[in-house]
Amino acid sequence: MYRVKQLPADTDLGTFSQWLKHQGVSHRISEEGDSQVLWLEDPAHSEPVLAALEQYLNRPELRDAVSESVHSPVFVNGRWQPSPRHAPMVLALIAVAVLVSWFTGLGRETLSATLMYVDPRDFDWQTFPQRVDALSHTLAQGQFWRWLTPDFLHFSWSHVLFNSVMLWFLGSQVEWFDGRMRLGILVVGISLVSNTLQYLVSGPLFGGLSGVVYGILAYCWLSQQRKARFQFPPALVIFSLVWMVIGFTPLPEWLGIGSMANEAHLGGFIAGLALAILPPPAKNKPA
Repeated sequence: MYRVKQLPADTDLGTFSQWLKHQGVSHRISEEGDSQVLWLEDPAHSEPVLAALEQYLNRPELRDAVSESVHSPVFVNGRWQPSPRHAPMVLALIAVAVLVSWFTGLGRETLSATLMYVDPRDFDWQTFPQRVDALSHTLAQGQFWRWLTPDFLHFSWSHVLFNSVMLWFLGSQVEWFDGRMRLGILVVGISLVSNTLQYLVSGPLFGGLSGVVYGILAYCWLSQQRKARFQFPPALVIFSLVWMVIGFTPLPEWLGIGSMANEAHLGGFIAGLALAILPPPAKNKPA
């Protein structure tokens, strides 16, 4: 064992020790008079452990997040692993997306047109003025559900699967820590921005939860700076932004992936950043 840090005996390291254990870091804490000493089995862990310890001791909100990850029923060995009962709203969104994809034949059935931003059979929408006119007539008829229903349209099962996995991973954390009302606000607000931007740029032939996923990722990343509570690799944000940029290039077409709802991704991400200015809810769990 290698001696790496000596601290006052009254410093509570119990939760930090459990967190290290969950990270697979072999260590022990010994008492020496009025002090306690942190020992590590592998000296290569010294620098990251000391950095984590400094943040743990100096940031109360981070201590709360570590305690949550150690003691919460939705964390297993420090990893975010909720069950369906911990995020029923997210599960319901995924179930609706799967059912809609099934009944619309992945966008090939006529039912799809009733869920698009405007009905492409009823309007000309090739130019921007035509799209604005079609939208005005659609809203005048009271078809406000079309602001949200494109979220549930998907055109391949791989698209459904990827969006569902990402929504479960990120959305379940928002539902657990910030509550179902906050998640509902995010889904509605992000959908309005992402779907509207995508429609105005390219027309009604699009669908998917990708815009919502991008928005929730942006919300988690930015609001995390104010109050640490979400668990996701920082590289996920970088990868998502790079993939968004790639979507605006011909590369996806060259790779046979097809066109992507790039404006929905961009609009969702911007909306998520904007909604991150909302203060974190006082309660850290849904009722």
